[in-house]
Amino acid sequence: MHIEFRHLKTIRAIHQAGGLARAADQMHITQSALSHQIKGLEDQAGVELFVRRSKPLKLSAAGLRLLRLAEKILPEVEAMEAEFSGLREGSTGRMHIAIECHACFEWLFPVLEEFRKSWGDVDVDIRPGLAFDALPALQKEEVDLVVSSDPEDLPGVIFKPLFDYEPVFVAAGQHPLAQKEFVVAEDFRNETLITYPVDRARLDVFTQLLSPAKVEPRAVRQVELTAVILLLVASNRGVAVLPDWVVRELRKSDDYVTRPITEKGVTRRLYAAIREEDAHKPFMAHLLKLARDIPVKMQRG
Repeated sequence: MHIEFRHLKTIRAIHQAGGLARAADQMHITQSALSHQIKGLEDQAGVELFVRRSKPLKLSAAGLRLLRLAEKILPEVEAMEAEFSGLREGSTGRMHIAIECHACFEWLFPVLEEFRKSWGDVDVDIRPGLAFDALPALQKEEVDLVVSSDPEDLPGVIFKPLFDYEPVFVAAGQHPLAQKEFVVAEDFRNETLITYPVDRARLDVFTQLLSPAKVEPRAVRQVELTAVILLLVASNRGVAVLPDWVVRELRKSDDYVTRPITEKGVTRRLYAAIREEDAHKPFMAHLLKLARDIPVKMQRG
């Protein structure tokens, strides 16, 4: 017996319509063609699928068994068809994001909240890109976007600029360095520097300031959460360097001071690394737009 999807759709349509004529209209075929299809299916099965001369037309025991199969399989097939249609139209897909910086969570969550409102059918997930090599994972299609401040020349990968940010010095309001207009590398020599638990090559304070000047802080304390870093800084347990979008509210508090790093300050750029073939997807373009716009709104707010 060779059962096709059209056979299952036919059984379901006739059951729902209660007759051949109405089912044929719903399926946009002639009643004669529908009768011929049923006859061919019954010949294959060797049993009758309908109780003849019943009004409305009723399924036989064998027909009910086939109906149960149709009701089990067809919704899954239709869901798959809808998913494929969404993929073609760019309304569904996957957005698994790897982050190479702890502080990025501070602006990414508002971005994803706005993204969800427009793209509820896109599967979103976040993977901290500190426990694995995020960019190779992007090339292997294990993730779909990598947030990074260090663009590389990789085959099939493009780096889309998001926004510029300024790493700023953060200290307690009563800290001696609070009196300075800006800090330099030498100011860190006698300080406990509180950082995220990542390699120094991924920390702006080292790559942009301390390592070039060959200055080593008195101690380095690694802390996972931004809120805990700020709590320790406010308690005068150390100093920190954080992106300006993280500390935007601190300027309203007497517990903290923020200062530029060096007289001219330091500017860094954040990028979204994506695969070239994904650049045209509508939901990818929208996410990148939100990732650019929301930090600006946060700063103005």
